[in-house]
Amino acid sequence: MNDRLIVGITQGDSNGIGYEVIIKTLADSRILDSFTPVIYGSSKLFGFYRKTVHDVDQQMDTNIISSAAEAHPKRINVVNCLPDSVFAEPGHSSPESAKAAIKALEVAVRDLRKGDIDVLVTAPVSKQALSGEGFAYTGHTEYLQKEFGADDVLMFMVSDGMKVAVATGHIPLADVPKVLSKELILRKLHMMKDSLERDFGILDPRIAVLGLNPHCGDGGLIGGQEKTIITPAVELARAEGVNAFGPYSPDGFFALGNYSRFDGVLAMYHDQGLIPFKALAFEYGVNFTAGLPVVRTSPDHGTAFEIAGRGEADPHSMMQAIFTAIDIQRRRDRYDDMMDARG
Repeated sequence: MNDRLIVGITQGDSNGIGYEVIIKTLADSRILDSFTPVIYGSSKLFGFYRKTVHDVDQQMDTNIISSAAEAHPKRINVVNCLPDSVFAEPGHSSPESAKAAIKALEVAVRDLRKGDIDVLVTAPVSKQALSGEGFAYTGHTEYLQKEFGADDVLMFMVSDGMKVAVATGHIPLADVPKVLSKELILRKLHMMKDSLERDFGILDPRIAVLGLNPHCGDGGLIGGQEKTIITPAVELARAEGVNAFGPYSPDGFFALGNYSRFDGVLAMYHDQGLIPFKALAFEYGVNFTAGLPVVRTSPDHGTAFEIAGRGEADPHSMMQAIFTAIDIQRRRDRYDDMMDARG
């Protein structure tokens, strides 16, 4: 197991706060004792945004490289994968910034596949802008699933005090009831169990499952999915060795702090899980993609165009995303070594 990991960091949308939170995270030179950073984007854009952040050393030592294989262990490495003509327009996405985000991601994935970086951390993008430039995926999660040939993936929002996954990801709310099935929920529960054990070191994790309808359907008066889909899926999961409980009504579950009694929570759809997670853990929350053969994390915030270029962005979630990726990779290595030793 490599003690000093190489962390690939994509720039995200170059008109958002990606560069700012990356620069603030790496501003303290002591952080380079923990890992080797490789930023995928542009040294020109890095220099532009460094000037907008007034409370960091303007002489941050960067190393311009063509691939992560050339990374210097004690420098901030920048893979120049964008043309010299690139420029920043903080405050809104543009076709150019979307194309730059796609290119940075593609080059980073190339190096990740080759093993030149150990883990990947992605800065925020504008999904609408990416779609306008022909990006055929609803987000990083779906793109990485295709690139690494994963049968299924799980959007997992994690912090020290809470871990929330979603059964259905980036789909319209109207489609959620159509997509939910016993098989889907059962599969996601097994993925959660495997990830909590392998990636987070939690043996026999307790997993809470949320209902879909208000008050879990009130016995079928305002929706029947709890009776026909969710409860049977929980029962099947328990029969197959998953320590699952529920379904629980989401409002009381989070309002009363019941999430603290469980190691993980499976929400039925995106906002059901992410709204309470971000309300309770926004500054230090991390988006982790479980189910991939590689480790990928990202901050739990978006591009924040409204404050881009002002030097106001909070870097804590980016910093947490980096160290969470490192911790997960090290736990995976230890877990896999333990399994190999057992034969």
